[in-house]
Amino acid sequence: MRYDFNTIERKWQNIWAERQTFKASNNSDQPKYYVLDMFPYPSGAGLHVGHPLGYIASDIYARYKRHKGFNVLHPQGYDSFGLPAEQYAIQTGQHPAVTTEANIKTYRRQLDQIGFSFDWSREVRTSNPEYYKWTQWIFIQLFESWYNYDSNKAEPIETLIDTFQTEGNQKVNAACDDDVEPFTSDTWNSFSDIQKQNILLKYRLTYLAETEVNWCPALGTVLANDEIVNGVSERGGHPVIRKKMTQWSMRISAYAERLLQGLETIDWTDALKDIQRNWIGKSVGASVTFNVKDYDAKIDVFTTRPDTIFGVSFMTLAPEHELVSKITTEAQKAEVEAYVEATAKRSERDRMADVKTISGVFTGAYAEHPFTKEPIPIWIGDYVLASYGTGAVMAVPCGDQRDYDFAKHFDIPIPNIFDGIDISEEAFADKDKTIIANSDFLDGLNYKKATKRAIYELEQIGQGKGKTNYRLRDAVFSRQRYWGEPFPVYYVDGMPQMIAAEHLPLTLPEVEKYLPTEEGEPPLGRADVWAWDAKQNKVVSNDLIDNESVFPLELNTMPGWAGSSWYFFRYMEDANRDTVFASEEALNYWDSVDLYIGGSEHATGHLLYSRFWVKFLHDRGFVGVDEPFKKLINQGMILGTSAIAYRVSGTNQYVSSGLKDNYNFEEIRVDVNLVNASNEVEIETLKKWQPQFENAEFILEDGKFVVGREVEKMSKRWFNVVNPDDIVEDYGADSLRLYEMFLGPLEQYKPWNTAGITGVHGFLKKMWKLYVGQGALNVNDAEPTKDNLKTLHKTIKKVEEDIENFSFNTSVSTFMIAVNELTAQKCTSREILEPLLILVSPYAPHIAEELWERLGHDSSISTAAFPKFEEKHLVESSKNYPISFNGKMRFTLELPLDMSKEEIEKTVLAYEKTQEQLQGRTPKKVIVVPGKIVNIVG
Repeated sequence: MRYDFNTIERKWQNIWAERQTFKASNNSDQPKYYVLDMFPYPSGAGLHVGHPLGYIASDIYARYKRHKGFNVLHPQGYDSFGLPAEQYAIQTGQHPAVTTEANIKTYRRQLDQIGFSFDWSREVRTSNPEYYKWTQWIFIQLFESWYNYDSNKAEPIETLIDTFQTEGNQKVNAACDDDVEPFTSDTWNSFSDIQKQNILLKYRLTYLAETEVNWCPALGTVLANDEIVNGVSERGGHPVIRKKMTQWSMRISAYAERLLQGLETIDWTDALKDIQRNWIGKSVGASVTFNVKDYDAKIDVFTTRPDTIFGVSFMTLAPEHELVSKITTEAQKAEVEAYVEATAKRSERDRMADVKTISGVFTGAYAEHPFTKEPIPIWIGDYVLASYGTGAVMAVPCGDQRDYDFAKHFDIPIPNIFDGIDISEEAFADKDKTIIANSDFLDGLNYKKATKRAIYELEQIGQGKGKTNYRLRDAVFSRQRYWGEPFPVYYVDGMPQMIAAEHLPLTLPEVEKYLPTEEGEPPLGRADVWAWDAKQNKVVSNDLIDNESVFPLELNTMPGWAGSSWYFFRYMEDANRDTVFASEEALNYWDSVDLYIGGSEHATGHLLYSRFWVKFLHDRGFVGVDEPFKKLINQGMILGTSAIAYRVSGTNQYVSSGLKDNYNFEEIRVDVNLVNASNEVEIETLKKWQPQFENAEFILEDGKFVVGREVEKMSKRWFNVVNPDDIVEDYGADSLRLYEMFLGPLEQYKPWNTAGITGVHGFLKKMWKLYVGQGALNVNDAEPTKDNLKTLHKTIKKVEEDIENFSFNTSVSTFMIAVNELTAQKCTSREILEPLLILVSPYAPHIAEELWERLGHDSSISTAAFPKFEEKHLVESSKNYPISFNGKMRFTLELPLDMSKEEIEKTVLAYEKTQEQLQGRTPKKVIVVPGKIVNIVG
């Protein structure tokens, strides 16, 4: 009977769905285990073979933990808000909800056909109102909270108001805006309601503020730093500029230290932890204040080396710094404005990465040195970022390479205060170097003492203090998009008010177009019914806005990371989804994610934001954990093999690969599906593929047109995508699963080669034959042999070790060896072949389920206990000795390992084959090495 994988796989996928085989229970006596994938954005292109890599790994582990007796939660859903659906809506006029639903159907079909053990009863879609109702609810909780550094946690805003009413704010140690003025309780109580709301906004964990943002005019929206690549938008490659806008922000900076410390408690890779540590960027030093000459203005800088204060020879401001327009002299105005405009076109990431380009402009203004009172020229330079530190640096060219290069480039004098001292970069980094400066209070002190003394002296004159600084900035939370969560916010006298939780969700309105308005408002500005009736507590027509009982609603929407920052808690809840975001019982049972698998590209986005939200929810008592993901594994990437045609530069001629070096050429990628195994493309097929080839001339080699191949990221852009639907149809889902694991270690990048899948497909056919003979089951109750048991138990040992260590690729090799050995042993023993099926089941579940059923089982193989390894079956009781004559091995003889040398010699000499070799001669001596060899010298 042949291995009919298509029929078998469809059969078991239907059975799993009908029986809800993988549905988890929130009431179980079994220990729990929560396995989670970073949920996908459902794009119109569907899955390619690179996407399932992490899902297959997590599915193997989830199935393994079920075999080990755990109640496993392995859910799936969709991060279904996002810019791609909106861009498609702009192009076609089709509502994003329609395309999103169609894309989800495609994804679901593809995921199901690969045989994942997802609990689909808990599916999450971030764009569903019943889900984003709770995202809005969390936003409200953030708005109604402040961060108390004394208790080191978020607290309800009412506790802050109580303090203001009785004590004022002078003793409040809170995360807040820098421009908060001190006030007494009497002053607070005398403030108007609007004044009080304005002050509270400076303390709330989500707040409105004018912020420098990455604005993409073509997309009409703000982009996060991780949505920008090489100065253009990741989506579409559009230019991005820096622009000031009033935005909702999240005060993630309040959690900077806790986010750092939390990394010590979780099982993540060191590389991933380092990415977050560097992004948070903790620095210990001092805040120094420089007065600006001839202006009522001050410049605050943060430095980790306050001991170098006498080496300051100029200051550099970020071009976006608020003082630039105020202090620039008339003579410098035109040059400064042009520089600021040019800088606005570069992303922060580009500016940070560019260490070679030196550019800047003198403002014409001077600062005053805190101690010497000497004038210090104030420049602007794009290597200083407004979002990092204070947006200003005190430049010490004798101690910092970039400051030195800047000073040399613009011929700025460099103080010669380190005469005779090694001022190399290595020496400056040496924390024990003595600092010699032109100041009595620093002379002769080492780094640590000089730092403390400099801070002390700055504090004495009121121009500095010790400070710990973080690179982490508050997160901009507004997006000028349609397809995102609406803010549950309306405005009274320009001040934000929260819609009460019982009236959520606030759902997206209908709009005519999904573009910003002609006045530059976000797409929600096109809605005709987008006002809040505060008496009836419902959305009404804009025509009814009277600013007395009907008020305008927020026009921005939340970013994509809003819904993905808490979705893992939503999966825990299986019943009460209308009344709570997750019940206390569900949260207590599932606790947090035990294993999370996803891409490292989310290190400074999703993974950081979700940690922040969880710590906040923990502070407020909504969840019991303050870290969401106990163990995190970043899967590598499956790369595509692109096909490259070579166009002769400046012509419409294409030259075959072997002849390309005779021409100046440019590379044009073509669809890999047009290329055969010999890298040849039929000319007529290529001409029909795209118009650019229709009238092209082709220069052939040996009558053939051959393309080049290059391994790179699998992407529609490079036409190198392999559709898993085709692989499943031709080879089966189990073959796909095994092959993706077989390609190499989970964390590594590896190239896809469809031809390689035939090897694992052949293995599955061979395994099928081991169990099913010519139409009949080839398994019986025969007593297993010693070799059978040895093969089984070494396989159990290796596979269990591999799965626990996430070394899935070596398990596949182990299965192949086991099947080869058992086939050679002609094994038919149920006692061997049933446990083997359980071992294979997490990797190739369809064939395992089918054979399990044929072996007479009524229940799913997923409920079977994982086989137990028994060491005794690997302990050798005998040795197959090589028997040599004068150093040449002639035959082997199996003997017990516990025989003495004398017994071995006696037995070997009596053996008939030994007698044939000796032909009546008496050997001179017999060399016996127990457990190794026997050599008869003759």
